[in-house]
Amino acid sequence: MSWRELVNTEALGSVSKRRLLELLKEKLGFEKTCEVLGLSKTTLYRYLAGERDIPASIVKTVLEYLSEDEFRNAVGKTELLRVLGVLRHDGTIDYSLALELIQLALRDPYLKQIILRTVVQRYREDLRRMLGASLPGVRLEWSSDFEEFLKEHKKRRRVRDPETLAYYKSLFKKHLEGKELSEELVSYVVNHPNKWLRNVFRHYVQYLFYKRVIDPETWGWLIEVVPSRRYRLDVRPYQITLEDVRKTLNFLREHHELYYVLYRLMLESGARFEHVLEMLRSWSPGKMVFIESIELETEKLVCFEDRGFCRYYLGLRGHQKPCEWLYLSINTLKQIEEHAPIEISRHAVRKYAKRHGLLLPKMMRKVAWRLMIQVIPREVARFIQSRFGELKISEARYEDLLSEADEYYSRYLEKLREVEKDSG
Repeated sequence: MSWRELVNTEALGSVSKRRLLELLKEKLGFEKTCEVLGLSKTTLYRYLAGERDIPASIVKTVLEYLSEDEFRNAVGKTELLRVLGVLRHDGTIDYSLALELIQLALRDPYLKQIILRTVVQRYREDLRRMLGASLPGVRLEWSSDFEEFLKEHKKRRRVRDPETLAYYKSLFKKHLEGKELSEELVSYVVNHPNKWLRNVFRHYVQYLFYKRVIDPETWGWLIEVVPSRRYRLDVRPYQITLEDVRKTLNFLREHHELYYVLYRLMLESGARFEHVLEMLRSWSPGKMVFIESIELETEKLVCFEDRGFCRYYLGLRGHQKPCEWLYLSINTLKQIEEHAPIEISRHAVRKYAKRHGLLLPKMMRKVAWRLMIQVIPREVARFIQSRFGELKISEARYEDLLSEADEYYSRYLEKLREVEKDSG
């Protein structure tokens, strides 16, 4: 059975019918269309103008001259569902056909992954309730193994100070020792007047995940519902003006091309000094990598020529200071390609900057952040700069933030161009 026989022309809306007729007219010409459909010029004109409804019999003849792709593009996805009978005229869904489509989709490995990922990302709480996914019956116990985790294996802000460890232990022993991991315990921790208990609990959740006692879904939910205690930040005033940035870049452009590229890359990416050095040292743009969190196989370097920028996958995760992607302009990429791969001494760069009264390399990340948040949402800016510890998201949001970063980054490049123009 051909695709044309599956089309219920009676179900097509008047707009879609006119689009199909218009498509045939563009394909064959006005007079030839009249000839193949057996219509007068006046009648065809009235059909195209919407003055008369186009009969289903005429539409069937139109389809004989169109390809399946032309038909699909003309009617659109919603109308296509209506034509196939999945969507009824009153807007309700034919459940039997819809379920058959879902069953067919689940047989395809790629579509199955998309469906599962969509359900997990958008309906996580509903899914957890439906499955009755109660927390695993784990009893909390302070141990030497947990202390070792805090000192050596925790991803960020490892706890090595003896006084801090002693305080954490006293809180744990008093409020958590011997209790079972449950929603009641989670509620108790969240509402406890001593906010430091949240931190101790979150550390233990990370420890359980590290030991594979809880699954990623449970870990993500617990970290999300138990907010950390807000630290009182020691805000140090960095006296950096945009004029200092311009002077530094202008000096390097004239006297040290390699260091200019280095500083430029830090300003455009907002990455840490050591990560930019690692990128230049291990430069391999054509290498294929697999990003497990979003199940994506890609080359390390992905460019958006029409938008004037690229992103390079460094993929440092599990480190105390992670770095996933580094964003950069096409112009900077061309300069990098003239030098990389190359190993640069971080101490040599610092000494050169101090000797000539330039901004230190690490300051470029702070300048980039200050400018970036003026034109990019903070959550996206944090993702671009790999500030994952500051992101209040689960792993499931990674793919969304990557696409949002691709969408917004060109605004940041435009902001940098405006800053450079102001220097004139």
